[in-house]
Amino acid sequence: MSSPSAYPGIRISGCWALGAEGSCAESLDRLLPSVGAGRAPRKRTTSQCKSEPPLLRTSKRTIYTAGRPPWYNEHGTQSKEAFAIGLGGGSASGKTTVARMIIEALDVPWVVLLSMDSFYKVLTQQQQEQAAHNNFNFDHPDAFDFDLIIATLKKLKQGKSVQVPVYDFTTHSRKRDWKTLYGANVIIFEGIMAFADKTLLELLDMKIFVDTDSDVRLVRRLRRDIGERGRDIEGVIKQYNKFVKPAFDQYIQPTMRLADIVVPRGSGNTVAIDLIVQHVHSQLEERKLRWDMAALASAHQCHPLPRTLSVLKSTPQVRGMHTIIRDKETSRDEFIFYSKRLMRLLIEHALSFLPFQDCAVQTPQGQDYMGKCYAGKQITGVSILRAGETMEPALRAVCKDVRIGTILIQTNPLTGEPELHYLRLPKDISDDHVILMDCTVSTGAAAMMAVRVLLDHDVPEDKIFLLSLLMAEMGVHSVAYAFPRVKIITTAVDKRVNDLFRIIPGIGNFGDRYFGTDTVPDGSDEEEVASTG
Repeated sequence: MSSPSAYPGIRISGCWALGAEGSCAESLDRLLPSVGAGRAPRKRTTSQCKSEPPLLRTSKRTIYTAGRPPWYNEHGTQSKEAFAIGLGGGSASGKTTVARMIIEALDVPWVVLLSMDSFYKVLTQQQQEQAAHNNFNFDHPDAFDFDLIIATLKKLKQGKSVQVPVYDFTTHSRKRDWKTLYGANVIIFEGIMAFADKTLLELLDMKIFVDTDSDVRLVRRLRRDIGERGRDIEGVIKQYNKFVKPAFDQYIQPTMRLADIVVPRGSGNTVAIDLIVQHVHSQLEERKLRWDMAALASAHQCHPLPRTLSVLKSTPQVRGMHTIIRDKETSRDEFIFYSKRLMRLLIEHALSFLPFQDCAVQTPQGQDYMGKCYAGKQITGVSILRAGETMEPALRAVCKDVRIGTILIQTNPLTGEPELHYLRLPKDISDDHVILMDCTVSTGAAAMMAVRVLLDHDVPEDKIFLLSLLMAEMGVHSVAYAFPRVKIITTAVDKRVNDLFRIIPGIGNFGDRYFGTDTVPDGSDEEEVASTG
């Protein structure tokens, strides 16, 4: 039997020994590394960490406050790999709920949740027919595409974007659309076979097994499959008895011995969740992947604005237009008219930073004129939807034959992280100078995400120009620190943001005022909800 744990309700590897039947152990030989007596014991995950100043948060989500993306150093190259947590356990044991609780308790930015359910193999026609009659074993290691899982997790740990399949449990097939995820400083990978491959195990820095009573798992599976996946009770019980329970006994339960921490009762075990969070915090501190929020807040207040920032000269004309569009009594027609005027001035100002070279032309009088010509290949505008698209007409008005791309970024309600939901970029964009457009930038999170997307499409950092009518100092510092070679261009910079992350004194919700739509119910700026900054 195991020694008593210092933490009630939790079993820690090194203190816990799983008594597996010989047949179960033998069935894992080809999949799992040996766990022998000569192996060095794992360290107990009982380390404590000092409390840290919390991230800026709303009631729903974490907001980036500042800081270079954690996998980049000051030279723009990767310095640290992400901390990967593996979360295993039986079907309906509560793995996803535990993962969400860990994410919420971690309270750190840049977290990715990757589900093994996305990586079921594409079924043949015969297998599809078997699945339709509950005769296909989805709880066997062979049902998963481990090669794709491993390749995906490796890229995420390196801070690169990945394409993740979207699986339809109703039809037992992959959808045509794939979901794009970006790297993070914490990756949580959850699934029933999370520990069932040697190479995959080597990518996991921490392994957690969620141990939930079989009766509870069966009830949850019945509720989920009938309510969410269109199954009938007879089919669910048939599949459970024929495949799910035997697979758990043979392939899943024996992997408990490989876990660093076993969590009895799943999401009901708050003691275990607290211990896991403490350990992850300590690991992030060791890897220097945690942010000193007090120092960052001080930096926003004390540091001068970065050299990469250019603010349109505040002439009486510019200040007059700002007065009109900031006035809450301004009509929608006037708001649109003067916003467009400011956008035109902003874009013309931005074009002055493009590279030009000397060139000679001949005038109609037959005389040579020594002028300047654009030295780049092409200019592409990329708008961050929805407000950013309002700047496209002004860009088209001053740049002939300009190409346009769009990016839609929305906040994941579970992780609080910005995620890419739609992307349309011109081909060969890596050769272009890119005008990235968003009308307001408060925290800078959406802008940082959009820049990451462009970098992932091989656009050089120094060829990206971020344009915004209005920015907060926090957003300026965040973007400049994250991407020091991106040129930031705006018509005005306001000092601060309030508790709802609105720019103060600000301009209000630009999208609502421009398009004539209503403000979202929680009272926060729609742009902040949709694009997180």
